[in-house]
Amino acid sequence: MRVCVVLPTYNESENLRPMVMRLREVLPEIGILIVDDNSPDGTGRIADELSRELVGVEVIHRPGKQGLGNAYRHGFAHVLAGEHDVIVTMDVDFSHDPVVIPAMLAAIESGADAVVGSRYVRGGATVNWPLHRRVLSRWGNLYTGALLGVGIRDCTSGFRAYRASALSAIAPDTTRADGYAFLTELVLRLSRLKFVVVEVPILFKEREHGTSKMSGRIIAESMLLVTRWGLTHRVRRLGALIRRG
Repeated sequence: MRVCVVLPTYNESENLRPMVMRLREVLPEIGILIVDDNSPDGTGRIADELSRELVGVEVIHRPGKQGLGNAYRHGFAHVLAGEHDVIVTMDVDFSHDPVVIPAMLAAIESGADAVVGSRYVRGGATVNWPLHRRVLSRWGNLYTGALLGVGIRDCTSGFRAYRASALSAIAPDTTRADGYAFLTELVLRLSRLKFVVVEVPILFKEREHGTSKMSGRIIAESMLLVTRWGLTHRVRRLGALIRRG
């Protein structure tokens, strides 16, 4: 399979080169697309150096920080215009371990349309997270799964592999969320169109270098959008039942 990893970056100068090298150790022929939002710490310069040094590493420079969802939409459009079979998404800060990618690709080969690296299935866990963050993440995912009915335990995990045809079918360029809700929006669309989404366990490790991009605004956006999507879907189903009755 022709595989490309999309790596959104903002101020990841300490992590980018080690991550790219680690990816190539695990999968020597994997394509890599770095989408940098004009990082003031020089991440974009490092990305350009890597693209000159290594075959199959590309870089998209954007004018400024515009949100995770926006970065992925830009990256997905670029990769889907090519000939890749699978698109992998992950964080650059080593909270996601590239060694899991072969298991994700094996799941795709076995028939899955998308694979989620999950903290909340048997064998998955978080490492070095404070209690309040573990509770917030677990509660948020339980709420999201129950309200949206997607059957996925870790809707906000950004460590994923998508069959290119499935990703194209859900039209990520038409999504609206920009924060971590974007990840949930993709899972929701895959579920609604009956694509096969499976989870593989991961150990999510807190970053060692750089600063987390999570904020109260991002969390609030995610919860509000999930609530709206869930209620809208229920209202539409109720309306359809009334019309049929």
